[in-house]
Amino acid sequence: MTTTTRIRIEPAGFEFDAAAGRTLLEAAEDAGLEIPASCRNGTCRTCICETRGGAAVRYRVEWPGLSVDEKDEGWVLPCVAEPMGDMTLVIPFAVSVFD
Repeated sequence: MTTTTRIRIEPAGFEFDAAAGRTLLEAAEDAGLEIPASCRNGTCRTCICETRGGAAVRYRVEWPGLSVDEKDEGWVLPCVAEPMGDMTLVIPFAVSVFD
């Protein structure tokens, strides 16, 4: 059983592992990346981003601030989404804290 998943952030090309039980936002922060975020509970939509291939996510909240159409189109809220496998996210404003 895999305990980590590989996450890629485009267009910057950042890659990192997300430990099981960590949200996409938490895993990005663990890897030294900053992505836009605010409420951290799935309602403000500051962190909304698009997926480009890969696995689905599991949400920590019953109904995050996404419409059914947005979910179907591949939009996610990283602050409350746990990856179910390797995936690519499009987050234009992601930056490394190490730069």
